[in-house]
Amino acid sequence: MADITPDTELERPESAAAKQSPESAREAAPPDPQSLRIIELLFFAYRDFTADADAILAELGFGRAHHRALHFICRHPGIRVANLLEILKITKQSLARVLKDLRDRGFITQMRGETDRRERLLYPRQDGQTLIARLAGRQSERINAALRASGADAPETVAEFLFTMIRAEEREDIARLIATGDGLDPNGEEGQ
Repeated sequence: MADITPDTELERPESAAAKQSPESAREAAPPDPQSLRIIELLFFAYRDFTADADAILAELGFGRAHHRALHFICRHPGIRVANLLEILKITKQSLARVLKDLRDRGFITQMRGETDRRERLLYPRQDGQTLIARLAGRQSERINAALRASGADAPETVAEFLFTMIRAEEREDIARLIATGDGLDPNGEEGQ
């Protein structure tokens, strides 16, 4: 029988770890118990938070991408497709499919820009606004119940925690996006 042992010694896990750069070793280090607990809680909280909306979306044959797109279209009527792509961080192809579904089913409408005819501006229709109100209502009930159970300081603490989890270089833009009455529209222009 032929010898199947290679001429070189097999690389042992210890030797592979020794070759890692200090930065990659730090990234591979297991999280501390408190961080691990928070990671797991985020998984379970997200699972239940999205399940509330998923059940409603499934009735319509929609998914989470439809929900996210429709949410921002309703919050920022007239948002440019290009800005929505930047917010959602999905491919043009994925967004095109979602927008087609929403348009074909009467949840949104798309118009050309008045000054730049190449722009595609998205507006919610009444069915879209009704659906988002229903989805946000369910999710708000869960959030408000959790905040009440967590104490008086919870809304500000939770909001700050979530905000600081956002990449630092995006925080200013996202703060502007989610703020209301700040005089900026989601397209980054003055006045609304």
